[in-house]
Amino acid sequence: MVDHEVDTPAGTAVVDADTVDRRGVDGVLARVRAGAGELTGALRRVAEHVLSDPEAAARATIVELAERSGTSPATITRFCRAMGFDGYADLRLGIASETGRARSAGWTVDIGREIQPGDPLERVLGQIIAADTRAMHDTAALLDLVEVERAAVAIARAARVNIFGASGSALVGEEMQFSLHRIGVAAWAWSDVHEGLASAALLGTGDVALGISHTGQTRETIEMLAEAGSRGATTVALTGFPRSPLAELADIVLLTASQATTFRPDALSARHPQLVVLDLLYIAVAQRTHDRAHAAFRRTAQAVDGHKAAKGAS
Repeated sequence: MVDHEVDTPAGTAVVDADTVDRRGVDGVLARVRAGAGELTGALRRVAEHVLSDPEAAARATIVELAERSGTSPATITRFCRAMGFDGYADLRLGIASETGRARSAGWTVDIGREIQPGDPLERVLGQIIAADTRAMHDTAALLDLVEVERAAVAIARAARVNIFGASGSALVGEEMQFSLHRIGVAAWAWSDVHEGLASAALLGTGDVALGISHTGQTRETIEMLAEAGSRGATTVALTGFPRSPLAELADIVLLTASQATTFRPDALSARHPQLVVLDLLYIAVAQRTHDRAHAAFRRTAQAVDGHKAAKGAS
């Protein structure tokens, strides 16, 4: 169903309220973050305003929220429907409940506040910890464990695993390759598109290709994953956007959330949630290959043991 036109400063925009993918999204704010990138015009402004100050949004009336976001009460109602709520009262209740739990857990400190040049490191540390903790909780709400199970089974059975990523995502991919390699999984990480495409072309049915991109729009990663899929490999996407090009072409989609702070935009702040999801996937693979994984881990540990400094040595 296509929603009515919504008000924007430049005129009108049309948004499909049913296009927001909310699979497995239980946290209210995680749901808004996951859907914000797919909204347009006034609905996007409402989402950004809610995310900038959730507690204030939970206290506001529908008229107040409309005024603060520069929209209208009708737009707020459409936004609630697009996010999967029956009305504004349900949205407010959900946000209030979630921010209340976060406050009691002690990880709401300064989220949304810009880090200033003169801020003491104690305050900066608190902001980083609070933002990363929020991102972890949001990722847990977004993540579909059935999809993690599917990916783990595919990797455990695979003869070869290719991991694709660029820039910061390449670093995350290398960490996953290292972990899998330690338990005897034949895995390679590729960041160069030429080398990655050549390796992807050699994959086949039963192999697995994992593409990592927070935005899901990195062209090189999309090309490498698409090549692997065309050869019959099972494709997995790790991304923050469920309707991104990378997610659309993957057989399995693993979602992460992020909480940007000053000097750490989404692409950088997504690194820790990505590592958590990949750690979960790695452990799930190790569980399903327990005997082989245990033996491989022991042998690899013994192989490097001689390069550790003896206790008491200078």
